[in-house]
Amino acid sequence: MTKTRLFRLWLVLGSVFMILLIIVYWDNVGTAHFYLHTSFSRPHPLEPLPTPAQGAERELVSEAGELLEQLLVAGTKQVAAVSGKKTQAPPPLLASGRSALSNMEESVRGYDWSTQDAQQSPDPDGRQAERRSVLRDFCANASFVFPTKERSFDDIPNYELNHLIVDDRHGVIYCYVPKVACTNWKRVMIVLSESLLDQGAPYRDPLDIPREHVHNSSTHLTFNKFWRRYGRFSRHLMKVKLKKYTKFLFVRDPFVRLISAFRSKFELENEEFYRKFAIPMLRMYSNHTSLPASVREAFSAGLKVSFSNFIQYLLDPHTEKLAPFNEHWRQVHRLCHPCQIDYDFVGKLETLEQDATQLLRLLKVDKLLHFPPSYRNRTASSWEEDWFAKIPLAWRRQLYKLYEADFVLFGYPKPENLLRD
Repeated sequence: MTKTRLFRLWLVLGSVFMILLIIVYWDNVGTAHFYLHTSFSRPHPLEPLPTPAQGAERELVSEAGELLEQLLVAGTKQVAAVSGKKTQAPPPLLASGRSALSNMEESVRGYDWSTQDAQQSPDPDGRQAERRSVLRDFCANASFVFPTKERSFDDIPNYELNHLIVDDRHGVIYCYVPKVACTNWKRVMIVLSESLLDQGAPYRDPLDIPREHVHNSSTHLTFNKFWRRYGRFSRHLMKVKLKKYTKFLFVRDPFVRLISAFRSKFELENEEFYRKFAIPMLRMYSNHTSLPASVREAFSAGLKVSFSNFIQYLLDPHTEKLAPFNEHWRQVHRLCHPCQIDYDFVGKLETLEQDATQLLRLLKVDKLLHFPPSYRNRTASSWEEDWFAKIPLAWRRQLYKLYEADFVLFGYPKPENLLRD
């Protein structure tokens, strides 16, 4: 009887070991650089005592986790040895590498592909430490409350983790925020992870990657895909990577981001956004009953969503009863969960060039690539008063409450000039 139990135990342990080896080999979870081994979730409330069977299962998962961490460290040395041989300087950035944009699109999106010299801060490390300190302090402040703040990482549904892009080759996790230079950061992640090939070879210059491939979800490995690959081990594997990998995100002034999203999605002919968002807005807030089937016909007839319509849509309590906010105007704390994930680097669009240089150096990939030349932010904060001039004061105050957590967590000042009489 004892021999039978021992045999079963060895069979189970052997199977788990083989599964973990397959996982590590299949997805190359070894990482080249580890930084800031930090916690990423709040403690759980006390749970009922486990049954003997549950206790054995948790012990097995715990042992599997320890084994996985050992394999990750072993993989580090192997990947570092391989990447250490690649010391070639990155190719020069060529304007011809970018996709052609129409004059109208450039005007609305605000692209300016000329290289800019950002004003250098005398202490970028100190500025970065301050940003992270502000974020941690408000996440820990019990008097500052917003929805989802108190939940743990385990409480976040998988579908809400779809913005966390993983690069296992270099041990990097990037939470992308639409309208905050995410196209170019996704290009950087593609180059680092070698997840996309051009005629059989990985891309080396981020600007060579076509825009349509950059935003194709199949191009990137994101946390929400882990369940299909790893099943019951997926959440534990996420935690291991969150502990070991360098995690970063970029943010911008919340109101300016809203203006940028409106200009990009409703001032340009976008068939998807016209059908899904513009038609309901025009019917609900402009009393249009008969609307053209295509965005081109609507624009020709002068039928466009106004910024006022857009704000009404955001403030309407029925909007999110139908579906969550679209990612282009969803709050950053709902996209990236900064009170559940302890980010190692918080970049801002307002200091993009300097932050990008600092981050690539931190990741030790500054010799492999450059961050693509940025565009001048034509949706500037100085425009806010013009854009909100026709928005009633009560709406502005409601809108601030809706995005207040993003203002506070990421250190953006309250726009008093828009919120007072």
